[in-house]
Amino acid sequence: MKLGFDSKRLFCNFTGLGNYSRSLVKNLQKLYPDNQYNLYTPELKRTSETAFFYDSPFFQTYKAKTAFKSFWRSFSILDQLKKDKIELYHGLSNEVPFNIKRSGIKSIVSIHDLIFKVLPDTYSLIDRTIYDLKFKNSCLNADRVIAISNSTKNDIVRFYNIDPSKIEVIYQTCNPIFYEQNNIKDNDSSLLKYNLPSEYILYVGSLEKRKNLTGIIKSYQQLHSDFQIPIVIIGGNKGKEYTKKWLDLVRVCGLENKIIWINDLKDNYSLQRIYQKAMALVYPSFYEGFGLPVVEALLSKIPAITSNISSLPEAGGPNSFYIDPNNPEELAYAITQVLSNTELRKTMISAGYDYAMQTFAPDRVTRQLLTCYEKTLSDKSKGI
Repeated sequence: MKLGFDSKRLFCNFTGLGNYSRSLVKNLQKLYPDNQYNLYTPELKRTSETAFFYDSPFFQTYKAKTAFKSFWRSFSILDQLKKDKIELYHGLSNEVPFNIKRSGIKSIVSIHDLIFKVLPDTYSLIDRTIYDLKFKNSCLNADRVIAISNSTKNDIVRFYNIDPSKIEVIYQTCNPIFYEQNNIKDNDSSLLKYNLPSEYILYVGSLEKRKNLTGIIKSYQQLHSDFQIPIVIIGGNKGKEYTKKWLDLVRVCGLENKIIWINDLKDNYSLQRIYQKAMALVYPSFYEGFGLPVVEALLSKIPAITSNISSLPEAGGPNSFYIDPNNPEELAYAITQVLSNTELRKTMISAGYDYAMQTFAPDRVTRQLLTCYEKTLSDKSKGI
């Protein structure tokens, strides 16, 4: 197969969408090296994350030769796809070109979430309008839609009235290092670098309203002092107003000495080590398209405490601890149970790890993806 990929996020994004793109394409090439893999991007950034794609002979990369990058990605990219005789184009981050249906090139789009529809107050009007236009067009015009969770699939059907049979749920995988258990002694360098204590609760994610960090602080007020161990927050500041509100709450609650905020961590090896040493992950988000930190926690063999809504039960499996994100008392109870009940911890760690390794295994997910590609091209040969 001659496969083309929207690679803007692969080369230019170093968080969720970028990690998804890099892992997906790398896993495909590894398992199915006989296919042709063409990467299309408006920009190129060389980093430790993207070096593999620069240096590998298995990928053909095309960088837009125009100043009008957005127009190229949404419209005129089709000229290059036709020139390269691409059979199937995969929009990895919620978009395919507007006129791809008329091009004769089969297409698939990955939709990660519809947060701007579910929680509209977390986005500006202009962002909501642009996203709605692009996402809806992609869902309507792509030959098949990949949703990264059943929760996201349900949202696509609800908001865009897409036929459920057109949508395939294929989970994403984590960074490859999370499938390998590093020696726990290696954690010491990361603990020393960031001055981390021997025991702590972990949160991984951006600082924004949807992630509910205020809920974590409110729950700490409910905890007995024996369980008020430090909270390590790993994530960037995504909204100044919310971050200020959160920091003000930390001060009002007198918890400044309990918070360790790391906002510059870009090393996945250090991230994995910090996960492995944590007593538990707390992730009381109000909405997630997938919930990657929960899966990373399970693969790192720590218990996950997360919300009982959206995609998070899919990410956490049957043995994570679920709470109502609107109820700080429930979160406080969950933290108390996970820290105090040794048998519960053992079960959560063992069963959680098995669930994550089976459900989100790279080989399993990649085989599902290739089957989806083959099915889409088969529809073309049948005139569908």
